[in-house]
Amino acid sequence: MPKDGGQGALIVCALQGHAMQSKAIHAVHVGQRWPLTTGQVGGVFALLACSLTLLIWLGSAQSAGQLPPSGWTLVWSDEFNGPNGSPPDPAKWAFDTGGHGWGNNELEYYTARPQNAQQQNGNLVIKVIREAYTGPDGVTRNYTSARLKTAGLFSQAYGRFEARIKIPYGQGIWPAFWMLGADIPTKGWPACGEIDIMENVGFEPSTVHGSMHGPGYSGATPLTGRFALPSGRFSDDFHVFAIEWESKAVRFYVGNKLYETRTPSDLPSGTNWVFDHPFFILLNVAVGGNWPGSPDQSTVFPQAMLVDYVRVYARKER
Repeated sequence: MPKDGGQGALIVCALQGHAMQSKAIHAVHVGQRWPLTTGQVGGVFALLACSLTLLIWLGSAQSAGQLPPSGWTLVWSDEFNGPNGSPPDPAKWAFDTGGHGWGNNELEYYTARPQNAQQQNGNLVIKVIREAYTGPDGVTRNYTSARLKTAGLFSQAYGRFEARIKIPYGQGIWPAFWMLGADIPTKGWPACGEIDIMENVGFEPSTVHGSMHGPGYSGATPLTGRFALPSGRFSDDFHVFAIEWESKAVRFYVGNKLYETRTPSDLPSGTNWVFDHPFFILLNVAVGGNWPGSPDQSTVFPQAMLVDYVRVYARKER
């Protein structure tokens, strides 16, 4: 989505307000007494209206994630403002491809095709298509989707990781914004660690989950929490999903709502905290699997996850 909506009008408003303010100050300096002229009164009210507009915009921009959160410095981002139909930036994203179930008995084949992942109108669009597809490995699946990662291109230990996403909806649909330890090639999973910033399963359209996996607390028994909307579904609109990760704590957010905090004290006895090294980012939409179950007659295809942006911050030095 465009990231500068309304800012031009606000600049004009600010300039007009500055001119009106100067006139009002000049009137006072030359000794003019109340009441002011009709034009000067109008200028004062226009200045107040511009100030109120600016405050409202700043508040809405902060809630939409358009302004950096207080205390953080932006270190990496993708705003997905490439030309319509273009692939994700290859300097920032790589593709996982294949249809081998991904350890969860998933039903999709992940491809690197533009049909499944492209930039469109300021968003990354990950599209799930119901189609018979045979990959170069000879595996045939009845659904295609995309799974993107920053592995080998960007990873970071600690900070704020956030994305503004409009998730899809439907039985058997499983969107996720998550991270894996960059040492997975040598350590394997779950020793590398996994942080699921946002997961949703189609049979819970109003609920998202935030989870952490490590040796002894993985698979069906992670450290986990959930956030439920008071009304509506997550697929109705965009939401900002984020974590704030420190050496001994991870906090999970939906918008400005902190709904889960995890520390080493939450670990099962005899297990280790493995969230002390760089992780890379993943975005994907799975179909079926052990947790969400398979699509049924109520599931509509195609489905799409829209990602407005992904941003990573570091703590400002004090």
